[in-house]
Amino acid sequence: MLLGVDTGGTFTDFVLLDGQQLRVHKRLSTPDAPERAILEGIEAMGLSDTARAGHLLVVHGSTVATNAALERKGVPTLYVTNRGLADVLSIGRQTREELYNLTPVPRETPVPVQNCVEVDARLGADGSRLTALTEADIQRLQQAIAERRPEAVAINLLYSFMDDSDEKALQAACPESVFVSRSSFVLPEYGEYERGMATWLNAYLGPKVQGYLHRLAAGVAPSPLGVMQSSGGTIDAAQAAQRAVNLLLSGPAGGLAAAQYLAQTLGDDQSPEKLLTFDMGGTSTDVALIDGALTLTNQGKLGPYPVAVPMVDMHTIGAGGGSIAQVDDGGLLQVGPESAGASPGPACYGRGGKQATVTDANAFLGRLHPDYFLGGEMALDTDSAQRAVNDLAQTLNLPPHEAALGIIRLANEHMAAALRVISVQRGHNPADFRLCCFGGAGGLHVCALADALGMSRALVPVHGGVLSALGMLVAKPERQLSRSLQIPLAHCNPEQLREQYCQLSEAGRAQLQAEGIAACDISESPSLDLRYLGQSFTLNLPYTHLAEAGEAFHRAHEARYGHRLNIDIELVNLRLKCEAPGRSVELPTVAPGSAQPLHTLTLAEVGQTPVYRRTDLGADTTLNGPALIVEQVSTTLLEPGWTLKVDALGNLLLNKGASD
Repeated sequence: MLLGVDTGGTFTDFVLLDGQQLRVHKRLSTPDAPERAILEGIEAMGLSDTARAGHLLVVHGSTVATNAALERKGVPTLYVTNRGLADVLSIGRQTREELYNLTPVPRETPVPVQNCVEVDARLGADGSRLTALTEADIQRLQQAIAERRPEAVAINLLYSFMDDSDEKALQAACPESVFVSRSSFVLPEYGEYERGMATWLNAYLGPKVQGYLHRLAAGVAPSPLGVMQSSGGTIDAAQAAQRAVNLLLSGPAGGLAAAQYLAQTLGDDQSPEKLLTFDMGGTSTDVALIDGALTLTNQGKLGPYPVAVPMVDMHTIGAGGGSIAQVDDGGLLQVGPESAGASPGPACYGRGGKQATVTDANAFLGRLHPDYFLGGEMALDTDSAQRAVNDLAQTLNLPPHEAALGIIRLANEHMAAALRVISVQRGHNPADFRLCCFGGAGGLHVCALADALGMSRALVPVHGGVLSALGMLVAKPERQLSRSLQIPLAHCNPEQLREQYCQLSEAGRAQLQAEGIAACDISESPSLDLRYLGQSFTLNLPYTHLAEAGEAFHRAHEARYGHRLNIDIELVNLRLKCEAPGRSVELPTVAPGSAQPLHTLTLAEVGQTPVYRRTDLGADTTLNGPALIVEQVSTTLLEPGWTLKVDALGNLLLNKGASD
């Protein structure tokens, strides 16, 4: 049995695949101990005995690392670096977040000066030895550990990606009880600031993630536990415990893995459907673009921190179903980024929430119906939602239904702006894509967002309310490896690159084979980070032949920036993706048929709206908007002017105007 689990800020989602049967489950998260909600969900689904028998494969997407980083709830950490570089993480790139603010709020220093340890060891830019690591350096580190009693140590030395012997010697000098993170393991690339931040984050979050994964693994033992990485591939929990920084987008990456899988079912292997995705959960909305393969970036950020490890390229905003609506000092309505979360949650959850949220606005407008919320498993307190919206309306001096509509429109505009960032601002026309929504709150907003972006096609995936959990099942075991070279492309030779790639290949294959994957099942995809000499940013291109790399870079640069330059090209990093085939997952099909509406509602700005149960919609069913489609984990609003057709898997294909 395959069980995908996605832990979000509000809900923990479960998708179980047992042969051709697909079951979903949803329960409120337990932020104080996230593993508790997972184990309770496994018990509620009747899978505890299966897990104890070792017959349940659990693949998990976690927000533990993400939340600990954003809330600054990591562990006390020592930072070890070269003499004179203790302030690198504080100084950063000296960029200002608010360019014209003359009195910016001071940013908290990642590592207090008293938690920095400097050593005299030093390598040159060519990897040559300038100063040796001494016994005094090691004793200085051991004394700092004894005095400060940190839970973790981050080691980041200059040019350690060329020679990691000093970092390994410092690691060996640390007590076994201390979690140690070294830059030559976490991110062996140039750029001491980005490499140092990744190494510090890995140490700062490592013990939290390690303890959490160990508790969860013990709870499902002897069944195996896999974890989704930020790059969209999975890793065994035992190895993931050492790579906390690679799990920062663990949950959202699962949704994109599932969306990529669905894009291939809608198109074909040569020409899969192009998708713009938005994952609207209870706390935030993640947007991304899928054109064939998942797009990765090594220039991601989490809050104020740069995260240079490979992660899916997405844009996140604080707009979700639980986003709180309030009136600012100027009398204007604001929605988010503050969220009601899981406790107390939106007012309509009946858990003590008083402030109106996007979910409350949808409940007030009748778009969330009490009889169908979470399949009737969770009561929807519409009276509390009405009180919350009424209180906000009085402050705005508006009729309550106008205030509720204002909340929805403002949330929609926030999400539309985010979708423009990853499409229009990068040279893509949204009209060339299909808008794919998932997350529990996405279906109520999909038509409005498509209209705002000039898109005529949309997709509400089967089980879209738990799509990130489904993505855990279809994702492939994967490793992303890299190494910096920083040499002119003209000075490279194929044999030199082959030797470097062989070393990366050995490391990646060893990690995957440790998970029980056969060597013959592992495939490799090499690529190069290239730039014009003197540039700061690189373009990543597939590597086939060295002779073709230069012209390929010129073409890519011209396509991205509109021009090419007649100057030398520099090879900065080698990258290698090692992956194994994903688990064979075939989603069950639905039988043909049509459905009759359960009843009809009158919705504000929509009018008479028939309500359908999604499980009653057979393959090839067509509907004309308006219509409300309810299911266990989400609700979809088909607005006037839109049509809907159900495909063989049960996906809802939406089209503006004519039937799809």
